[in-house]
Amino acid sequence: MGEVALPHYPATLQRAFASAARLLRQAEVETPELDARLLLCHAAGLSHEAYVSRRDDTLEPGAATRFGAVVERRLEGEPVSRITGVREFYGRPFRLDASTLDPRADTETLIEAGLGLIDREGWRARPLRLLDLGTGTGCILITLLAELPQATGVGIDLSPPALALARENARALGVEARARFVASDWLDAIGGAFDLVVANPPYIATADIEGLSREVGAHDPWRALDGGPDGLAAYRRIVPLLRQVLRPKGMALLETGAGQAEAVFDLLVKAGLATGDGTWMWRDLGGRPRVVGARA
Repeated sequence: MGEVALPHYPATLQRAFASAARLLRQAEVETPELDARLLLCHAAGLSHEAYVSRRDDTLEPGAATRFGAVVERRLEGEPVSRITGVREFYGRPFRLDASTLDPRADTETLIEAGLGLIDREGWRARPLRLLDLGTGTGCILITLLAELPQATGVGIDLSPPALALARENARALGVEARARFVASDWLDAIGGAFDLVVANPPYIATADIEGLSREVGAHDPWRALDGGPDGLAAYRRIVPLLRQVLRPKGMALLETGAGQAEAVFDLLVKAGLATGDGTWMWRDLGGRPRVVGARA
């Protein structure tokens, strides 16, 4: 069962879960019980509901071996989502791999901001055109398309594997017919006019990447993290071109890192976009400025 001290087979699902949770807790993993349950369900091929109803069943030998291996990976700092290959975002499961950033709950702030603005404008029933810059798993674009059934959208990324994965996620989540994924270096290969442009660009200063938690720094692709010397390199590429791809009254929403909101607002103003005197700002679950916006 690997090198971790899980109970020897035969063991019940509940006993295997308890042992793994204890090991993860001792290793100071932030959510030991949740991680243990997710890994056990993954190794045994069970839904959460099936685990609850069958927790007194014996864990099969093959599943026990797989469970020991994945718990060991978690103890070594690999995120659960990387182990299972799935991350839930805005209530939907997204596949991810080594080519993509692991979607974060804080990025759901961008979804809430976009839907809130669209509702405020009375645009929800309109055939909106959306553009997602640096789409990765496609989680932002696909979520917006799922919430806006009349909309169509384009997701761009430099990584062919990421684009292939985003297409798979769009297919699995039922929006494939309304989504297109294009290889582009930010806006270089994009034409046309869009109602809403969204982006979660890399915003970590290069020198700070090595100080990130091992769950992030060792597993998220460097290109999706590295924002240049001050973390603002991608914004300097994107913002000056936004007016070229926004329809009149179209909106742009950008996720930002800690302490970057004011600097990104300044870039938007210099590009001739309206920011409501800095009022187009949304805070994440921790109360930090996370998303800034502007209007053409």
